[in-house]
Amino acid sequence: MKYQYRIIYKKNEPLRYTGNLDVHKIWERSFRRSKLPLAYSEGFHPQPRIQQASPLPLGFLSEYEMLDVYLTEEMDSIGLQTTIQEKVPLGLEILTIEQITNKEPALQVQVKAVEYKVFFLDPINENDVNEKIKNLMEKEKILRVRRKKEYDLRPLINQLELVTTATQPYLQMNLKSQEGATGRPEEVLSELGFSLEDTRIIRTMIYRSN
Repeated sequence: MKYQYRIIYKKNEPLRYTGNLDVHKIWERSFRRSKLPLAYSEGFHPQPRIQQASPLPLGFLSEYEMLDVYLTEEMDSIGLQTTIQEKVPLGLEILTIEQITNKEPALQVQVKAVEYKVFFLDPINENDVNEKIKNLMEKEKILRVRRKKEYDLRPLINQLELVTTATQPYLQMNLKSQEGATGRPEEVLSELGFSLEDTRIIRTMIYRSN
């Protein structure tokens, strides 16, 4: 019998430049240190059954990451959260843990869209940026090349707007994120005339099909 638990967590500043594979290893070590009854995959090289929803690019922070872990024993979700949080390093902050009782497809295939906030390191002309956004969103096609293959970026942009606040304006992006059809913030920024190095990006939400 396997029991599935979904962890919603933040990736904060201390782990900004820790890659996705290393974050996966951090979770695995933290689960072992917590002495959890981990369920393992089958085959010649069994691995703990841990699934991440969507890889977070290097240098991005996140207010909403999603990970599933499978156990061989049923555990109380609140107690489980307390136990694990004591073992994870600074930079990973658990928001919630819940037991998933319904059978679902693998977590990564459920992702349909991802939301980001993009902050600029230097002052911007808001009118200029809004005009660039308007022109981009009015295009029928935005042809780009990724890995030597041409693709259309336009249908991958669900939402793009400049949000004005009392402190600092930021871009809000909602991008399609499915296998073979994933919008990337750096591609959108490039079309707006900005480089990734001009910004700091925070993932704020992952939307699933279920």
